[in-house]
Amino acid sequence: MDKYQIRKYIIQSLFLVTALVILLNAAWLQLFSSDFRERAEKTTLHKRTLFPSRGIIYDRNDKLLVFNEPAYNLDVIYNEIEEDMDTILFCQLLNIDKKTFKNNIEKNWRSPLYNKSIPFSFIKRINPEDFAKFQEHLHKFPGFYPTIRNVRSYPHQNAANVLGYLGEVDEQKIKDSEGTYALGDYIGITGLEKMYEAELKGLKGVEYLLKDNMGREVSSLAEGRMDSFAIEGLDITSSIDLELQRYAEELMTKKRGSIVAIEPATGEILTMVSAPSYDPNLLRVDRDRGKAYAELNNDTINRPFLDRSVQANYPPGSIFKPIFALIAMQEGYLWPYRSITCTGDYEVTTKGFSQGCHDHPHPSNVKIALTHSCNTYFYQLMREFINGKDHTQPEIGMNTLNQYLEAFKVGVKTGVDNQFESTGFFPDGKYYSDLYLSKGERRWFSTMVLSLGIGQGEINVTTIQMANLASILANRGSYYTPHLLKSFRGSQQLVPEDFTVKHEVPIDSTHFPFIVDGLERVVKEGTAQIAYVPGLRIAGKTGTSQNSGKDHSVFFGFAPVDNPQIAIAVYVENAGWGAQYAAPIASLMMEKYLRKEIRPQRKYLETRMVEADLISIP
Repeated sequence: MDKYQIRKYIIQSLFLVTALVILLNAAWLQLFSSDFRERAEKTTLHKRTLFPSRGIIYDRNDKLLVFNEPAYNLDVIYNEIEEDMDTILFCQLLNIDKKTFKNNIEKNWRSPLYNKSIPFSFIKRINPEDFAKFQEHLHKFPGFYPTIRNVRSYPHQNAANVLGYLGEVDEQKIKDSEGTYALGDYIGITGLEKMYEAELKGLKGVEYLLKDNMGREVSSLAEGRMDSFAIEGLDITSSIDLELQRYAEELMTKKRGSIVAIEPATGEILTMVSAPSYDPNLLRVDRDRGKAYAELNNDTINRPFLDRSVQANYPPGSIFKPIFALIAMQEGYLWPYRSITCTGDYEVTTKGFSQGCHDHPHPSNVKIALTHSCNTYFYQLMREFINGKDHTQPEIGMNTLNQYLEAFKVGVKTGVDNQFESTGFFPDGKYYSDLYLSKGERRWFSTMVLSLGIGQGEINVTTIQMANLASILANRGSYYTPHLLKSFRGSQQLVPEDFTVKHEVPIDSTHFPFIVDGLERVVKEGTAQIAYVPGLRIAGKTGTSQNSGKDHSVFFGFAPVDNPQIAIAVYVENAGWGAQYAAPIASLMMEKYLRKEIRPQRKYLETRMVEADLISIP
């Protein structure tokens, strides 16, 4: 036997002896020694979930919009509760009665939501003083585990529709999340909270603790090597200007409608108001919000949960005219100095169409037509556009118009970061073919849809779409997707790419100066003179949206004309013509944003807008 074989047997023998020693030692500890058994009996392993702080939300000027406050809860593992637990002391410490104790401890164990070996929420929103007092006696109640979670709090009563609110996850969400959410977790339901849930929520951590039979912590398992830290959610800087948002909500007090203001150069939304609104603190998850939610949800007249800025569909009225004028110019049906006779009434006797027009100077060019909002001018343009070159296939003209409007984001979603955005609506050729066929008509003609030329008929848009149209005019043909997210603070994560991409509409740049000049004249000498601010160049257009009740007041515009910093759309329901409420509100908003204050000479207008009560109008 050579020396290498001898060395091999020696090494193998050493391994065998070592293994035998380890096995004998383990057998001694488990079969003969009481030390190991007593230690196992005296300790239990508890897995504690560490909850992350949800990301904080700021306005564009670093003012706090949403922050976190601690909420004190108590979880329980049913199988760990001792039968002889002192329930009287337990209830006294938490200020609850025995009926509440029983209702909170007994669950539907057949439901997949509950398991007797998995912790579930026993009670939420414990008073901090009661929570501290209970912890002093915690060792008397094995199976109960105090938890501290962060809940949302709002330092201001503004921007409820922008921020959104949280709610408890349901069974389906828990199932779909594959372990991300558990019973008792909260999730964004609306607004920014919902849109950026993945970024705001953070990641849970876990801590494994050894506890003695009195419920006291003994040590961490494996010295904490198996633990993981909770990772807090990303903080968000929103594009909202809090002061402008607050001012807009003040102007919309006791009114129904919406305001959207955009920074044209970036697409960032400065203000997004839906009125009537509500105080976001009413829906804090650490409060008994059931009554407040029911009252808001049951208000079917004012509908505060309806986000009118992105969900409500409205006929745009005459603010559609400058957009249609650009499209008609691009297609060759309109040129800057085209004159169309207006006698005060537009009639199509063969089809029985007759619509009046108000008294104004002769529209010898498109600027005058816009300045005085001549209906006849745009009826005629729509008739020619839909008829097309051969006057026999209105479907082609209507579909051509649709293609342009889609580029302007009319009748399609703008892509704003709100998951409940509506598309609005603009009919295509098939829509009218089907409509009139159902009425027994073999075909339809341009004269049947002339009201589209003045923003009436079947057309519907959202306020965010109107504001985006104003932004396109301000930029002379381009826009960035409107968005509420400005940045993720302290993170390398970028905003979605589409928010940084410049979009162009298919209109030659040479057409915009004539339309913009006409819109500036609207404010200087036309239907929106009430919106005029000395020294501030504003371009805009009023609209009166026809309604079965009182008409809606509409305005969109931008300022300053030569260097646009704000584009805005205002829609006030049942408020009459555009110059009554929408135009003055928009001008006050632009003046406030650009000059930080309202001129003394216009304070009367501000007071009149703030104090106007349109809610009580039937």
